[in-house]
Amino acid sequence: MQVHYSTKLSLQDYIAQEAWKQAHLDHCPLHPEGGCGFARHGTYARKFPEYCLIARYYCPKGHTTIGLIPDFFCSRLPGTLDEVEQAVNVAQESASQEEAAEKLRPEITPASALRWLRRRIRYVKDTLITVAGLIPVGCTPTLESFRHSFSTERVLVKLREVALVFLPVLPPVVGFGPRFTARYS
Repeated sequence: MQVHYSTKLSLQDYIAQEAWKQAHLDHCPLHPEGGCGFARHGTYARKFPEYCLIARYYCPKGHTTIGLIPDFFCSRLPGTLDEVEQAVNVAQESASQEEAAEKLRPEITPASALRWLRRRIRYVKDTLITVAGLIPVGCTPTLESFRHSFSTERVLVKLREVALVFLPVLPPVVGFGPRFTARYS
């Protein structure tokens, strides 16, 4: 299980300050009343875009580990929210998704690069549609519309902040809810 870890640090500052050591959960998300034996359970590694550690807790009663995902990291996908947003921006500015995929991921096969890009586009689209339905933001579900509405260049990071109460049900990469579509398509 993944939960939000609010931090204003950048990835580089998070690594330099070893912020995973200070990451803390007050109570078990599965058993807020307590009594489940909830405790710190070390860390796990995120290797992309840079190696760093993520704080982890364990609920013995629920047989579940809980990772504290910082504001800048994607949920259920490697990388940062800014990288995903940039990939979607490149796709929107390109003549085709194939062209964008080649620009973004020239080191892998064109078919793999296209799947990589389409997955990110789908996650962002699912998130924007869901947030537009949950929060009266008064904009269409596009990055540009949200950018204008929130006066920010970092829409996905901003969505973690403004849709905080909905994070458990929002789709990845912003939220921590289940994937809406097949994982590998």
